[in-house]
Formats: sequence, C-alpha cells, structure tokens
Amino acid sequence: MTESAAGGSSKEPGDRGRTSIADGVVEKIAGLAAREVVGVHAMGSGSGLSRTFGAVRDRVPGGQKAGVSRGVKAEVGETQTALDLEIVVDYGVSIRDVARAVRENVISAVERMTGLEVVEVNIAVSDVKLPDEPDEEPESRLQ
Repeated sequence: MTESAAGGSSKEPGDRGRTSIADGVVEKIAGLAAREVVGVHAMGSGSGLSRTFGAVRDRVPGGQKAGVSRGVKAEVGETQTALDLEIVVDYGVSIRDVARAVRENVISAVERMTGLEVVEVNIAVSDVKLPDEPDEEPESRLQ
C-alpha cells in the first residue's frame, strides 16, 4: 500500500473495501427491465396454471421468490454476470425483436445499476399469450 505525504492511504475513499452483489439483486433488476419491453406478457413458466400458482405464491408473505424475479436466473461473479430469462410473449409480436429488445434493456439496466459486465443473456420463450385467452393470474383480495 502506498502512503501519501499526509500519512493516509493513496486510495480514494470510494475504492477502499469490497462490494458484493447477490444473485437475487441482479435477478430483480433483470426481471423489471424485461417486463418494461413491449410484447413481454409475463415472466416464468408458460403454463397458465403454473403462472397462476406462481402469482398466488408471490402474494403469500414469506413466499419463496419475489414476483419481479420470477423467470430470471443469474450467476454473479466478482466482475461479471450471466442471465437466463424465461418469458411469455404476446401473440403477433416478432419473437426475435422482443428477445433483442429484452436483451438490450436487461444488459443496459444491470450494467448501469451494478457495474457488472453482462456476458450473456439467454432467453427462453416458453409460451405465447393469445388475444382470446383470459389472464389467469388472480387479482389480490388485499388492498
């Protein structure tokens, strides 16, 4: 360590120490960024029943996983992260264009907020939401 003439460290105060970012933090950021893209109907499993159970589970206090990170898996290292997303798209949209937009939005948000380099964003389209299909996620009775 180099010391300055004043006897203190030459490192800037903001560079002293280490910052670690949990996988769940990156998953939430990516989940919110993916949902912002037009054409993304939902995140997670394509099965309507699975989405319904997931929505109910997300509303239960102390549930396993927050709704914003459903359908997102992150692997976070010291300087890089890799993401896997599972999405449901709206019928009629270009899946290729939606996937590209999701990838761009997720990379931008994660890199801006965390400083981590996003090395890859893999996207699995698990279902298409048809216009005549009812939304199967129940409304919350809580206000």
